[in-house]
Amino acid sequence: MAKYKAFVFDLNGTMIDDMEYHSVAWFNILNDELKAGLTRYQVRSHMYGKNEEVLDRIFGKGHFTPAEVEAISRKKETSYQEAFRPHLRLIEGLSQLLEKADRQGILMAIGSAAIPFNIDFVLDNLGIRRYFRVIVSANEVVVSKPDPETFVKAAEGLGVDPAECVVFEDAPKGVEAALRAGMKSIVLTTMHDKGEFLSYPNVLGYIADYRDPSLAKLFL
Repeated sequence: MAKYKAFVFDLNGTMIDDMEYHSVAWFNILNDELKAGLTRYQVRSHMYGKNEEVLDRIFGKGHFTPAEVEAISRKKETSYQEAFRPHLRLIEGLSQLLEKADRQGILMAIGSAAIPFNIDFVLDNLGIRRYFRVIVSANEVVVSKPDPETFVKAAEGLGVDPAECVVFEDAPKGVEAALRAGMKSIVLTTMHDKGEFLSYPNVLGYIADYRDPSLAKLFL
């Protein structure tokens, strides 16, 4: 495998193993406060894209005003952060991979559907902001994954061709976005099984964490 010029990381479920905490926070606010009446499985099936897109899928577009969406989003994320904070850490091996990539001059970006409030929570509490030249959050795109805009903007910000990027993702919608952006992908199996990605020809491999020896192939 040739050396790649850039790594682009999704955040939730990819850099930190926190998706179950998001699921619980969504389940509680959707059912206890918004009376959606959803099962835990149904909530998980909607957990991709921007928060406003999640609410649109469940309640219909325009059901909430922008101010209401902002309030619901902030309340959900505050609940998630309070629950996850004691467990906040990088997925095993990622700290070493970031350092190795930085030493070898590989450019790095974050391409996430998370709002800046959550991205800052991770980067600043873990002290890893210095590794990332570009951060593309929910606020920087019109349409979230599986639309390729998030990853296209990351490549543009880094000044590299999409074909020179590897995307680290944990969700099928994210891998689809990488495919549509012209990028290869490494899949973290933190939330989804391998079988859910079999239709995507851009997958280079599957890893449980960043200690996987197969990642050595990404470097010279």
